Amino acid sequence: MLKKYKRDIIVILSLLAVSIVLLLLVFLLSKNGEFVKVSVNGVESGVYSLAEDREISINGGTNILKIEGGKAFMITADCPDHTCVNTGKISRVGQSIICLPNKVTVTVIGNTDGGVDLESR
Repeated sequence: MLKKYKRDIIVILSLLAVSIVLLLLVFLLSKNGEFVKVSVNGVESGVYSLAEDREISINGGTNILKIEGGKAFMITADCPDHTCVNTGKISRVGQSIICLPNKVTVTVIGNTDGGVDLESR
């Protein structure tokens, strides 16, 4: 019986190994962000440093973003599903928190000194 499924097991283990290697590469190559960019309905409403702990009221108070310990997370939202609150903490360049009902996007970005941004591959 084992011979019958030997190829299937090899394929599954190979795919698992490739997935783990790719996940490790993505994690090891991503950098910690320096800022979060907040957009409401596609329009940038602010850029905030991850180095400064604070609470930010977004979209007239529909969402409250908290920055603490170099990580950003949504602490409250008046949307029905609270997916943005359950997203958790973000700190790496490219990570986002999105609240679709309130049209709010919070994205971690790197240095904004006007140089070449190599993180947006």
